[in-house]
Amino acid sequence: MKIVYSDRKSGKTAQAEVAKEGESRLIGLRIGDQLEGSAVGIEGVKLQITGLSDNTGAPSRKEIDGSGKVWPLISSGVGIRGAKNGYRHRRMVRGNAISPDTVQINTVILEHGSRSLEELFKPKEKKEQ
Repeated sequence: MKIVYSDRKSGKTAQAEVAKEGESRLIGLRIGDQLEGSAVGIEGVKLQITGLSDNTGAPSRKEIDGSGKVWPLISSGVGIRGAKNGYRHRRMVRGNAISPDTVQINTVILEHGSRSLEELFKPKEKKEQ
């Protein structure tokens, strides 16, 4: 499972991999919940969940409870692009809870704590061939 964390002030984004043992602590959390960064391997920050994606690429909508797949009739927002005014489409989306099928969790940083931005958003080192 990946955690994508971003800082709204600087506009920087990075991602971290959650160990298999740590995934069980995240299951059941919902969009909008807050969690400590230490739960996902990012020490000293406080995160808020803003979105989810599952293993098929289906996004999650905040207003749908649970973690199952549903096919609501939607006209805007998460799960639909470029809908014309007055048109609604039936699209597959997931509920707002983290499940074992969740592959990516999108979060924003609420509190930085003692870590600086440079520590949180280190550039990846290029591998030499």
